[in-house]
Amino acid sequence: MLRSCYRPLERCLGRWSGGGDGLMWHVDLKPHSSGDFSIAVVQANSSLEDQSQVFTSPSATYVGVYDGHGGPEASRFVNRHLFPYLHKFASEQGGLSAEVIKKAFSATEEDFTQLVKRSLAARPQIASVGSCCLVGAISNDKLYVANLGDSRAVLGRRGFEGERSPVVAERLTTDHNVSCEKVRKEVESQHPDDSPVVIYCRGVWRIKGIIQVSRSIGDVYLKKPEFNRDPIFQHFVNPVPLRRPVLTAEPSIICKKIRPQDMFLIFASDGLWEQLTDEATVEIVFKNPRAGIAKRLVEAALQEAAKKREMRYKDITKIEKGIRRHFHDDITVVVIYLDHQKSKFSPTKNQGTVGCISSPMDIFSYNSDEKMENMYEKSFLTKDNQIQAVY
Repeated sequence: MLRSCYRPLERCLGRWSGGGDGLMWHVDLKPHSSGDFSIAVVQANSSLEDQSQVFTSPSATYVGVYDGHGGPEASRFVNRHLFPYLHKFASEQGGLSAEVIKKAFSATEEDFTQLVKRSLAARPQIASVGSCCLVGAISNDKLYVANLGDSRAVLGRRGFEGERSPVVAERLTTDHNVSCEKVRKEVESQHPDDSPVVIYCRGVWRIKGIIQVSRSIGDVYLKKPEFNRDPIFQHFVNPVPLRRPVLTAEPSIICKKIRPQDMFLIFASDGLWEQLTDEATVEIVFKNPRAGIAKRLVEAALQEAAKKREMRYKDITKIEKGIRRHFHDDITVVVIYLDHQKSKFSPTKNQGTVGCISSPMDIFSYNSDEKMENMYEKSFLTKDNQIQAVY
């Protein structure tokens, strides 16, 4: 059932922005079992480190946003392996639960660790690659949200009587980032004999002066002390003295019943939240049409990034990948609408189908291939064919 999640994306499922931003990809609107969803991604790094996917079936909707760091390998690995594990364990245990999600995260982490061990001699840098991991699952009017790292899920709900706004933003996740004092103290309390475990350097707090997030898939060299003693790895990077693991792959998980006032969910990598507040993001979704809403949020984030540099929006879209990372991060956004009347009745034909949309592994390459295909097709269109095509 979930094989489509790790197959190459079919061309018809997503669109690049044509003459606009050549590093953006989006799906304007698709149905899921209890509403619609929209997805958009913009690339800033030389290799896209964000990966994302939405799985739909008559009984469940899964959302995954995976924000890689140190390279794209970990986020791509999670994109291929996590949803199949979710499906496997849910089938074995009679349905979705927090325990099922925890087992899927653990199995994915273990598989990636084994891959690192097998690959270390040929690719020692893979031990320092990791990924944040944000997953949402809707099943039987229940919402599960699990996360590692600082990607974020925010709920937009109708305001209650007495609240000032007609729509209210409710953050569903905790940012596992040591820039947050609570997380910093949590990490320090776990390592009382390893001071300083969190260091302020280059204007931000970092664990061991290296990484800001405290939870992830991968980053094996910060979880397995033996990797730092490996001479192959030592040749690639300065070893980090560890008494015990300083990162964990234990997700924070919440489970809540979906209420009548719950209108939509926003899942996004930290590239969005660096530019927009929870409240501003929810306001944009509430006030605008559904079709293309994820793309609209990405564009709003780029507008903010441009404003900070006193640039025009269209100028930032012309900056090439790699260099563009100096202006903003990779940004992934998935918006899930919750239509309660749809979930109470039998799914329509479209809502009842099983499918999975994954963003391209690399948007620059994807868009370049599509441009070449379009040019190739046009070059074989003769005048006679053009006339026939009109009719």
